[in-house]
Amino acid sequence: MRKITLLIVALVSLSSATAQIRIGKAILPYEETRGDVTLKLNGAGMREMLWIDLYAGGLYLQNKNKDPKAILDLDETMSIKLNIVSGFVTQSKMIKAVQDGFEKATFGNIKPLEERINKFINFFNEPIVKNDIFDIVYIKDVGVKAYKNGKELGVVEGRDFKYALFKIWLGDEPASQGIKDGMLGLQ
Repeated sequence: MRKITLLIVALVSLSSATAQIRIGKAILPYEETRGDVTLKLNGAGMREMLWIDLYAGGLYLQNKNKDPKAILDLDETMSIKLNIVSGFVTQSKMIKAVQDGFEKATFGNIKPLEERINKFINFFNEPIVKNDIFDIVYIKDVGVKAYKNGKELGVVEGRDFKYALFKIWLGDEPASQGIKDGMLGLQ
């Protein structure tokens, strides 16, 4: 009986170990379920600055895809997971990075999205610390739901908002080429 129990524990541990991927010091799951949709890790990468790992980012899609323009155009549930691995990522730096990202993503024309961008930025109204995990989930016909450490922060409506937000990581001028390549599965 004891051998059977040990075998079951070993098999469960093995299956749990293979259900995740390590990106630097961050661990990301290979799959996530959002509502009734199963999303698979398309790819993941690390956002670095001056050789310091800041956060790991993973892109989750229903079907693997390496084409950033096609991903941005998709109108289906998808998500980005950001796992903060450095104390250098603070609330004020995250807000500034998101603002700069929207500026680049919209070629400086944030006016049509300004109210929704401000709503999204308000989701970062609490301190950000190492090991925080943010999930940015686009749900068709609902909008972008944001989560911090599993707690829902709110929702921002509009596929156009999702397009601009995901373009921060997947656009022509991404937050980091390394994280974009990683999310696209090119690394």
